[in-house]
Amino acid sequence: MNTEILQKAANQARGLAMDAVHKCNSGHLGLPLGAAEIGAALFGELLQCDPTDPNWLNRDRFVLSAGHGSMFIYSWLHLAGYKVSADDVAKFRVLHSITPGHPEFHETPGVECTTGPLGQGVGNAVGYALSGKMAAATYNTPEHTLFDHHVIALAGDGCLQEGVALESISFAAHNQLDNLILIYDSNDVTLDAMADVTQSENTAAKFKAIGWDVVQIDGHDFAQIEKAIKRAKKTDNGKPKLIIAKTIIAKGIPEVAGTAKGHGEGGAKFIDAARAGLGLPADQHFFVSDDVKAYFADLKAKRARIQKRWKRTFSAWEAANPEKAKQLDNAINDVIPSDILERIPAFPTEGKSATRNSGGDVIQAVASAVPHFITGSADLFGSTKNYIKNGGDYSAKNPTGRNIWFGIREHAMGAISNGIAYDGLFRISNATFLVFADYCRPSIRLAALAKLPVTYIFTHDSVGVGEDGPTHQPVETVSGLRVIPNLDVIRPGDAEESAGAFVAALTRKDGPTLFSFSRQDLPIMGFVDAKTRREGVLKGAYILVKETSSLDTILLASGSEVQWAVEAAKLLGTGTRVISVPCMERFDRQSAEYKHELLPWNCTKRIAIEAGVTDLWWKYVGLNGKVIGIDRFGISAPGNQVFKELGITTEAVVEAARQA
Repeated sequence: MNTEILQKAANQARGLAMDAVHKCNSGHLGLPLGAAEIGAALFGELLQCDPTDPNWLNRDRFVLSAGHGSMFIYSWLHLAGYKVSADDVAKFRVLHSITPGHPEFHETPGVECTTGPLGQGVGNAVGYALSGKMAAATYNTPEHTLFDHHVIALAGDGCLQEGVALESISFAAHNQLDNLILIYDSNDVTLDAMADVTQSENTAAKFKAIGWDVVQIDGHDFAQIEKAIKRAKKTDNGKPKLIIAKTIIAKGIPEVAGTAKGHGEGGAKFIDAARAGLGLPADQHFFVSDDVKAYFADLKAKRARIQKRWKRTFSAWEAANPEKAKQLDNAINDVIPSDILERIPAFPTEGKSATRNSGGDVIQAVASAVPHFITGSADLFGSTKNYIKNGGDYSAKNPTGRNIWFGIREHAMGAISNGIAYDGLFRISNATFLVFADYCRPSIRLAALAKLPVTYIFTHDSVGVGEDGPTHQPVETVSGLRVIPNLDVIRPGDAEESAGAFVAALTRKDGPTLFSFSRQDLPIMGFVDAKTRREGVLKGAYILVKETSSLDTILLASGSEVQWAVEAAKLLGTGTRVISVPCMERFDRQSAEYKHELLPWNCTKRIAIEAGVTDLWWKYVGLNGKVIGIDRFGISAPGNQVFKELGITTEAVVEAARQA
């Protein structure tokens, strides 16, 4: 390792961070300055990557979990030769730049995931590591190794204090993800104060007890950094690796270094003296010396040659394994069979089925049609019904298993699923009870923000849960999820709508989809053909019962309440239309013509019914309409009694229509 040139690069990366934060008067200097030697060692030698191809399949995945330190990754991507120019660095936090305040997926070449909410990146890294293990087991052969990369995450005290990180590190140890390296930037400082104000645990002992390999180093000593990372990469002992790197926050600005004031932009006012102390020219901001540029240019060419050798291996593997090659290509491009709707067997036209049970049947057909589709559950496979039969259980001994046992770790389940989705080699779904979506919500929000096609199979969707009572009756949860931008929430009304929900999720590539499935049985609406119901879900809403005389009344419903709208229509007469609305978001994206076809403006007598809070339905019924819902918490009693007690009945719909 050329420590002389790398130390110079580290100091110049410090200068880039100081100049960028000073220019916009915003940002965080602590980590970019304190971890500069770690960045130099990684991007200047130890990362397996190719800046000319940021998405190379066998690259090491680097995750900056402490996303507030975004100038760290922007500086090193620029120096390493990614398409992040000096001008891009200078536009840090500027409108429409590719160097936003926190790293965002799709925005910046080389950024592997959207980070910022602390701890999320740790979970994402675990997901990346799981995906890497699964890919290696699925595609590597004795003759050809396609996947042997590592996942390296950089996190601080803030990340490791968050519950999502603790859940994730436990999962990683249990599943023996020894391709995961977590570098803990241990600078003894949090944002408000020194770290000992809020923590006193022995981090090394804690990680060792959980099942990690642990080593502590001086985070400013290149020899120690190199030794620790190389050892971590070479040691395949079934344990993920923690490198505790003791660093000085904001190193290079003496006035704030090693203190809480060094965390943010507080040190920016001292940068003139700091830059001089680092040997940077006073008259050249965003400075990178010619010898540092030359070093990274040579390294970039070397890395491209390494990838070229890998491509030869890939070509030989491809020729020898055409079926695996096709499967991998389909996985990378997330190919879904064009006839997926037809591949799901039709359900009986009569009878009853809980939509969680219907979903359990559908997922078998989906798993057969889409080999890269995998699923997981938060210790609830028996209740959420999303277990892939004959798919095997994922474990260290069976890394091709398609069923992931996340344990009672909903928050980590969301973050890990996002990491798998970021990697883009497997189509991930996960499951829990709907009321526990609030444990997953930060991860769901980030999936929507990053446009990840994660599927959430959430069951026990309403007060129909019954005796479990208000703690388990998610009256507000569906509407709370519907307001997350770019998240599709689907609440199917029967078995065929459940099939349509899966097709909607699979064919959506630009964001996540969440299912709200019932525990209680719902009647199958066989009076309408299966194709109409399935395709109706794809449109978000459709006419389930068509009026046979002049249109007088429109009833709207979703999920388990569709049955009561259908029964009410029979009592209200031939001028009544029933619209099933399984997905508001999909319906809202339809053309004005389609919306008007379902909801003509001249029919203002509209009643909506849903076993949840009422607010979002008013956009469909208008000021002259009525909404039957539950604007309170539920009660503990058998489900049918709860519905009746809270007024979610056919009679309530009929009465509302007659009074309108």
